[in-house]
Amino acid sequence: MKDLYSLTAEGTAFENFCGGNLGGEHESCVEVGAIPGSATVFAVRDNKPEGAGIELRFTDAELNDFAVGWVKKQGLAL
Repeated sequence: MKDLYSLTAEGTAFENFCGGNLGGEHESCVEVGAIPGSATVFAVRDNKPEGAGIELRFTDAELNDFAVGWVKKQGLAL
């Protein structure tokens, strides 16, 4: 798919991945959800009010590549 942003994100069920939360509940969450109608396009967003409505979109391959690269760079294990 060439233009991931041509898909509507309306109805996307976002899942929270939180950490830190030093300033209150869910302050430092990243939210990820599959765009309805596509099993291979995902939206990633910040849940803070300042970032409301701002999202990045990735194919499943792009998101997987990022996740694997991040895990390796951070020396994490699954």
